Amino acid sequence: MGIDGQTDTTIRAILENTRRIAVVGASAKPWRPSHGVMRFLLDCGYDVTPVNPGLANQRIHGRPVVGRLEEAAPLDMVDVFRNAALAGAVVDAAIDSGARVVWMQLGVIDHAAAERARTAGLTVVMDRCPVIEARRLGLRLGTARH
Repeated sequence: MGIDGQTDTTIRAILENTRRIAVVGASAKPWRPSHGVMRFLLDCGYDVTPVNPGLANQRIHGRPVVGRLEEAAPLDMVDVFRNAALAGAVVDAAIDSGARVVWMQLGVIDHAAAERARTAGLTVVMDRCPVIEARRLGLRLGTARH
């Protein structure tokens, strides 16, 4: 169990039952972790919307980039690739967007934002990577997502 308190059962359920994901802080630079994670998520069949105001109206992995999280709704999950000091605002936007899950990437730790999300009914994953978790759990995620 990580610092977020989530069990393998919960992580598995998130990865198997999620359909629409926004990657906040998506990068067009191939060497950035968000670029590779987004590619992985797309290859797994998720419907992924990259969110990055500096790249709005461009494309990453063929997907149109939006400038604000609100433009990506409706969502199941928000994957946060932002500095921990900026994560709170993204979590608040995830709450407002109606997402079910907020997933803060490795090194993104904001306990206060996590508590706000939990209070609003969201499942919070923190300081984890979906690629690492999917591989660790041996999940076979494919393009037949519903």
